[in-house]
Amino acid sequence: MNPFLELGIREEVVKAISEIGFEKPSEIQEKAIPVLLTGSDDFVGLAQTGTGKTAAFGLPLLEQLDFSQKHPQALILCPTRELCLQIAKDLEKFAKYIDNVHVVAVYGGANISDQLRQIRRGVQIVVATPGRMLDIIGRNAIDFSSVKYVVLDEADEMLNMGFQEDINNILSETPEEKKTWLFSATMPKEVRRIAQKYMTDPFELTVGTKNTGNANIEHQYFLVKARDKYAAFKRIVDSNPDIFGIVFCRTKIETQEIAEALIKDGYNADALHGDLSQQQRDKVMKRYRDRNLQMLIATDVAARGIDVNDVTHVINFSLPDEIENYTHRSGRTARAGKTGISISLINIKEQSKIRQLEKVIGKSFERKQVPEGAAVVEKQLLTIINKVNNVEVNEEQINQFMPAIMEGFESLSKEDIVKRFASLEFNRFLEYYKNSPDLNIEAREVSGDRRERDDRGPRQSSKGYTRLFMNLGSVDEFSRGDMLGFICNTANITGKSIGKIDLKGVFTFFEVQDEEVNKVFEGFKGIDFNGRQVRIEVSGASEGRSDRGSRPRGGGDRGGRGRSERSGGFGGERSGGFSGERRDRGGDNRGGDRGGRSRGGDRGGDNGGFRDFSGKRRESKSRY
Repeated sequence: MNPFLELGIREEVVKAISEIGFEKPSEIQEKAIPVLLTGSDDFVGLAQTGTGKTAAFGLPLLEQLDFSQKHPQALILCPTRELCLQIAKDLEKFAKYIDNVHVVAVYGGANISDQLRQIRRGVQIVVATPGRMLDIIGRNAIDFSSVKYVVLDEADEMLNMGFQEDINNILSETPEEKKTWLFSATMPKEVRRIAQKYMTDPFELTVGTKNTGNANIEHQYFLVKARDKYAAFKRIVDSNPDIFGIVFCRTKIETQEIAEALIKDGYNADALHGDLSQQQRDKVMKRYRDRNLQMLIATDVAARGIDVNDVTHVINFSLPDEIENYTHRSGRTARAGKTGISISLINIKEQSKIRQLEKVIGKSFERKQVPEGAAVVEKQLLTIINKVNNVEVNEEQINQFMPAIMEGFESLSKEDIVKRFASLEFNRFLEYYKNSPDLNIEAREVSGDRRERDDRGPRQSSKGYTRLFMNLGSVDEFSRGDMLGFICNTANITGKSIGKIDLKGVFTFFEVQDEEVNKVFEGFKGIDFNGRQVRIEVSGASEGRSDRGSRPRGGGDRGGRGRSERSGGFGGERSGGFSGERRDRGGDNRGGDRGGRSRGGDRGGDNGGFRDFSGKRRESKSRY
């Protein structure tokens, strides 16, 4: 007998879920479904993302509702439009063989008229983000007087995104006698407060341990200098040729910069952040789901609700502000019982944060070494060999070309042919990792004023490079990618000749291979930008003057709007801390859900710098 039938799910639903690959219930489904099928209790379910919570509440809902009626009987609230669409699609799949089931997804960023039209036609299940739901309630366009069940999915994320007041207002429109089912990955005090306010003696179910991570996730960290973070990141990616990952950053600016750098370096990557329109977001997500993207670079807010199978790696390019966000990030891999790896790139001052995370999630992090260039090259070579061994040969199609092929290779030995085929794919890695340095640093604690110099900005050139100064910067509307193109085009050199670019407000430091320095000086002779002569100098006296002299106002390092942010937490380091007073609230949710009224974009590291309590100026962003 099918195990879902034994749980009490009707045959039509079991037939539908069997077709989409449900063979046996997950732990949360096995324990929650029998309780929810009684329909007599409020319910709190704690389980990590990727454990099958949608089916855990969705299947019982399909058993409890009367589909001969066309008024709303169930309301499901979730934090993001991505998750809203996912839940609605899943419910429609579950109900494939049930007649007259109508589900509407209500979320910001889409045409509200279409959503209102669907509601007027008649609907039993409404899946909604809080902001858009309030808009529809404000138009008196929906009647919740007959709602029997309210589901709060990803409750901790909704509260973390600032939706508590909205949730209160929405729930006040529903009947007192309804049943409330709350699902969450973590149980902060705010979630506990909602349970106490809106539930009566709820049945509580915890799968795993509260606030812990998925047991199938391996947690690793790499200790590197801030200036080497991007280079280390690339080595990790190159040493995992089959990676299909999500890379998390703290700010929208950082996601865009890293995505642009990866694209320039030949990787299939794109950014997902709050400044994207719904159409742009859908396009990026379709490419990622179709595996046309190898890596998705995202902020915490933008990535909420992403449910993509077979993600192999989650990479924390920057640690999150909140401890709970690490749990949500890592939960994007190892879904549906599979295994995955969560990687964090940290500097020396962030070691204590790793210790704190270990305590919270109840799992140890393994310190890993950034692979040496030779090891990466070998891994790539073996991957190419495996591809050749496993390629399917279409004998019928290829045979007609074999005489010409054999004639073309007639002058080459077998060894020569192998070398040339390997080199076609391989030369880029050989060139890039030639004479590559060791990026690992010793694990040591740094306290007081003994800060790692590299976190504030490199003062010495990398080996084989000369550090130059230019009197143009971010106030001239340059991004790092723009600056790279400007230098290369003006000096007629390739991107490979450029090392680190340190973009400031009204000036920039950049590294150029020693043998190309003269070409840069020659190329920039007589060049002006917007009527201002471009000045290039070898970094030295001018650097000391620019770094230590007066700072530009309303721009430069502080991005024109920077505020001093105070933060305790893990030694007072804000640039990846977990306990700052101000959080990355993102422009990704509220702008769409409330008709463009944003709670305020990504706050935090996208100011170029901030002052610590000693009044010293430091940079909050890592560079690559």
